[in-house]
Amino acid sequence: MKPERHPFSGSEILGSIDQAVKKDFESNRRILSFEDYLGLVAENPKQQTRGVAQYTVDMMDHYGTEPASESQIRAGSAHPRFKLFDFPIDGIAPKVVGHEAVQNHLYKTLKAFARQGLNNKLILLHGPNGSAKSSMIHAVMAGLENYSKLPEGALYSFNWVFPLEHYTKGNIGINTYASKRENLTSYARIPDEEIAARVPCDLKDHPLLVIPQEQRKSFLEHLLGEDKAQELWGHLPHYLTKGDLCHRCKQIFDVLITSNGGDFKKVLMNIQVERTYFARRYRKGLVTIEPQLHVDAQYQQLSINKNLASLPASLQSLNLFTLTGDLVDGNRGLVEYSDLLKRPVDSFKYLLSACETGAVNIGNTIAYLDTLLLGSANEIQLDAFKEFPDFTSFKARIELIRVPYLLSTSDEQEIYEAQLQQMAGEKHVAPHVSWTLALWAVLTRLKKPNSINFAPNVSSLVAALRPLEKAKLYDTGELPSNITPEERKVLRASLAKLRDEYTNVPYYEGRMGASARELKTVLFDAAQNPDFACLSPLAVLREIEELTKRTSEYEFLKQDVKDGYHSSMEFIQLVRTEYINRIDREVRDSIGIYDSAQWEEFLKKYVLQISIAIKKEKVKNPITGKMEDPDFALISEFEKIVGAPEESREKDSFRQNIISQIGVWSLDHPKETMNYAKVFPDFWRKLEKHYFESQKALLTKMSDALLVYDTSASDPSSEGGILARQTVENMKSKQGYCQSCAREVITFLMQQRY
Repeated sequence: MKPERHPFSGSEILGSIDQAVKKDFESNRRILSFEDYLGLVAENPKQQTRGVAQYTVDMMDHYGTEPASESQIRAGSAHPRFKLFDFPIDGIAPKVVGHEAVQNHLYKTLKAFARQGLNNKLILLHGPNGSAKSSMIHAVMAGLENYSKLPEGALYSFNWVFPLEHYTKGNIGINTYASKRENLTSYARIPDEEIAARVPCDLKDHPLLVIPQEQRKSFLEHLLGEDKAQELWGHLPHYLTKGDLCHRCKQIFDVLITSNGGDFKKVLMNIQVERTYFARRYRKGLVTIEPQLHVDAQYQQLSINKNLASLPASLQSLNLFTLTGDLVDGNRGLVEYSDLLKRPVDSFKYLLSACETGAVNIGNTIAYLDTLLLGSANEIQLDAFKEFPDFTSFKARIELIRVPYLLSTSDEQEIYEAQLQQMAGEKHVAPHVSWTLALWAVLTRLKKPNSINFAPNVSSLVAALRPLEKAKLYDTGELPSNITPEERKVLRASLAKLRDEYTNVPYYEGRMGASARELKTVLFDAAQNPDFACLSPLAVLREIEELTKRTSEYEFLKQDVKDGYHSSMEFIQLVRTEYINRIDREVRDSIGIYDSAQWEEFLKKYVLQISIAIKKEKVKNPITGKMEDPDFALISEFEKIVGAPEESREKDSFRQNIISQIGVWSLDHPKETMNYAKVFPDFWRKLEKHYFESQKALLTKMSDALLVYDTSASDPSSEGGILARQTVENMKSKQGYCQSCAREVITFLMQQRY
């Protein structure tokens, strides 16, 4: 029996791929004549005449933004987030978490470059080690690379194309080439086998630079119309209005214009416009320069090769030079200077003139560049650079953008969350691992507020903020529970000032503290700890304790403790206590004694009753139908639990404030059902605490059963067995625990709290 033939043969498969590649090639307009390219310019002049700054702005706009979340707004951080930084960099590295303020600063700087028509500064991202400086630059690179593949991100450069001699002189007895020559207006698309030589532009220059600078504006006026061209000209980058061809292209242009008797159209026949794409891997428009000592561009004579030997005779006498190096590879794109200030200052002094003029001297020529220059530096290096005599000269040509450590626990948590399972390996990851690490990290980065920087009505409030309270305030806007409603208003109104308190000082908030890089090592060590069956918060806290003993290795561990701030060891206990609070609620929920519905109902009834009391009205009894006074017993019980003022006037103000808060929330959320837990989080916690206290006897009884019960016992029907099995199963199904870490958590909770 003959073997069954596959429905598609190899040749058919290759044929289908061939068709797809051809279709993609044609639809993307990969190769154009100069005349065809002018059609694109006329069709969309702004898109085809963008400098790299405007191109990058358009790229960031293309991916869009998302507004700040409610919790961010409550926490005093209302910057929109650019979705560009949400994508995995190069499809591998995790997204850039947080840093919305940095994103917006970068965006505004690029817009300023686009308005000025010149990238007249090097953008230097500076901050502590591991604060995501390089990650942000690489995210921009990845965005540019992907955007360049889209129709709206199409970029074009050009090559010089010289056909076989038959095209230019004809051949006796052969009419084929003669007929081709008569109908041909460009050599851009002639078959490869009929091309004698192709010379690319080293700098991947814009095709419009082929138009002599003196005629460029009038040329656009003829192409687009005077009014449209005048408007466009005012927005063009200096690179297109004042720039010129690279040295080699200029040599070729001059020879061709001479040999063709000044016929510009004949020169353009040799122009092949080619679509170009950014590619960091292949250093096409995206280049990273590591700290090094050599110059970033070179100028050298082209070696003799077959391609040059095939050039027209008029060009073979030229000493053609080629431009190479990082700046050349990165032209019309982005060049990253990684750890710029680790290099000797003399090795990058040329950036002063490059930023100021948009051009750089390379050997015997001047290269006109349209390149974004981004660098990164650590704070220690920047501090040393500021003491350098030439810093004043550089200061005007550097846009400093600070990239501190994250100060939001939720943001910091997201960094570790993406890598938990990879680090854990075969181990199960218990809940709250990333949160535990993130909260401790943020606590190490906070600075104590200085009361003299605030108005008198605020100074005492900020001075009293403990590190954990400040961390919660920065994360979700959660205010301390021990302050009055009026103080809450004042503190919330001062959140922005609190965040900006240390912005203009060298040792700003977020400069010192635990680095995410170091904490990933902590996470890895915790996953390898044989004392724990799972990667759990308890394992993480154990490793953090070991880290805090290495005071000679980390600067943040050497800081003086000030009113609880910078106390890395004490922060471990703070995090442990917060962790106990979390698992306490989870265990209660799993046991079945945590029912928040009754608190929701209690709050709802209280609000209804005080609303009636304030209006001095009566309410209809649903059972008797009689009009009755408000339920003052319920009102009194609620206010006693939440600690309302006892004095009559203050009590009235307290009640009126509650009604006002509901009104404000309803106006801000017109289509949402009232959520009392969100509107009154402090009341919620106090009701919860009161309810837990009332259930303490039951909890103690249950804890005894959980401590002594073994799930492998032979009598699973006993009261203790049923209770333990139910609790563990609920923790597994509802909260993501496994058998081992559920029992570990229960045992730890009962030992620490009950």
